[in-house]
This record gives sequence, C-alpha cells and structure tokens, in this order.
Amino acid sequence: MMKNINTEMTVGLFMLAGFVAFGYLSLQMGEFSVFELEKKYGLEAVFDNVSGLKAGAAIEIAGVNVGKVSKVELGEQGLARVGMLINQEVKISEDAIASVRTQGFIGDKYIKIIQGADEEMLADGDEIFDTQSSIDFEGLVSKYVFKAE
Repeated sequence: MMKNINTEMTVGLFMLAGFVAFGYLSLQMGEFSVFELEKKYGLEAVFDNVSGLKAGAAIEIAGVNVGKVSKVELGEQGLARVGMLINQEVKISEDAIASVRTQGFIGDKYIKIIQGADEEMLADGDEIFDTQSSIDFEGLVSKYVFKAE
C-alpha cells in the first residue's frame, strides 16, 4: 500500500514538472512572452491600410529585428491602430517613419522603421505620427486586369 502511494506521488510530481516545462516553453516560443514584457516598451502608430499585418509580426530598423507587433485593431475614423513592443535598448526618434512592408513578393507583412534626425526620442506609450500604409497589390493587379478588357 505504501509503495503504491510513493509511486503515484513520484508519477504525479513528474507529470506536474512536465506540464510546467511545457507551459514555459510554449510562452517562450510563442508570439507573445510574459517574460519579455519588462524588456520592451510600447509605441503606437495609425495607418490607412495594414492589410495582412498580424500581431506577432516583426518590427525592423535597417533590417534588424527590434520588436514585435502587439496588436492590430480598428481605430478612430476607420483607420488601423497598431500597437508595437520595442526592445528597451532601441531608441526611436520622434520624427521616425513607420511603414508596412512585405518580406519578398508575397511574404509576411512587417513594420519597417526609418529613424529621423530628431534628437528627442519616443517614450513608452508615445505614437509614431509619420506612417506609410501597405501597398495593395490585389487592387493594383485588378485595376490593370479589368482595364485591359
């Protein structure tokens, strides 16, 4: 009887350790990590069109990944409001330009930030005002296809 309780207790502790390890790996490997929040600060930007941009998408400066998109939602006046989490050590100037780009011809969407010349830097919760929206390739192609007929 005592041997069964010890065996069940050992198996139970082993299963619990497995679930904890699985949860930790899921958070670390996923698009959102609770452990990274203190290492990042939040910015927002408003775009006319962010077609295809999703939460978890990369944010790059000069081709280097500096953060992730935290949210994409419909904001005021029918514009897209994008929340961004930027690595703490990366400082972005107040006159920076944020644009929605595509990796390759039909790849994933990401945000490219071009630093400005201003010496004032954005702080947590600030907004990037100068934005360039995504190019709508479907609209361009359909415009020329239907124009040719």
